[in-house]
Amino acid sequence: MATIGIFDSGSGGLSVLREIVKVLPCERFIYFSDNAYCPYGNKTREYVVSRARTITELLLDKGCEAIVVACNTATAAAIETLRAEDSVPFIGMEPAVKPAALGTESGVIGVLATAGTLKASKYLKTKGLYENDVVIKEHVGEGFVELVERGALCGPETDRVVEESVRPLVDAGADIIVLGCTHYPFLIDAIRKAAGPHVRIIDPAPAVAGQLVRVLRERGISVCEDPASCGANGPSIELLSSGDPSAMKKLCSTFVGRS
Repeated sequence: MATIGIFDSGSGGLSVLREIVKVLPCERFIYFSDNAYCPYGNKTREYVVSRARTITELLLDKGCEAIVVACNTATAAAIETLRAEDSVPFIGMEPAVKPAALGTESGVIGVLATAGTLKASKYLKTKGLYENDVVIKEHVGEGFVELVERGALCGPETDRVVEESVRPLVDAGADIIVLGCTHYPFLIDAIRKAAGPHVRIIDPAPAVAGQLVRVLRERGISVCEDPASCGANGPSIELLSSGDPSAMKKLCSTFVGRS
């Protein structure tokens, strides 16, 4: 059984853990929510790097053999530093601009992300590869992270907040919207409602889960992808946080029978 660390500024990275558990159902996972310092999107790069280093040290002390930076902002700000300082593999997030650009029929794609992600060089480099071929409209998901951290995934207030950020992308002609923050998939129902039935929503989490599996194989880290063959009852998940863990535990329980 491999031990895999996952961290985010809050509970949003659980949307990535949810996909990882589907492809690695027998492993030990340690998830760290840095919700006492959430959100990261409005913090400086230096601040985010400092938090990422602190969390990485904690996860390594607990025996993690690979770490998923399940946060777009932390990936953009800190993953190269983390890779330079530690030998374990780090898997990060990246807004799925490429599949959106290749799949759009209207020629317009939307990107929902935090302000930190939209300003980061990693995102800007990816955007630059495709912006001559398609129109890329961006919008910060104002209030999205806070909704998820409160567990307010549905209801009139959630619909209103989500509508305010999604509607400008749809009005601009986007037929595909990329989710550039791991918190946002937990608001997928409200996002689809605001976008309408003809707009495709891309969550990059399944691709990240696939990349993790490939990296583990390349590094020779043994994992079991078939629960029947190892007799496992399910994944082992340890939830840690720098603040109140209640929202994180509630979200985790929606896709794992125990938290």
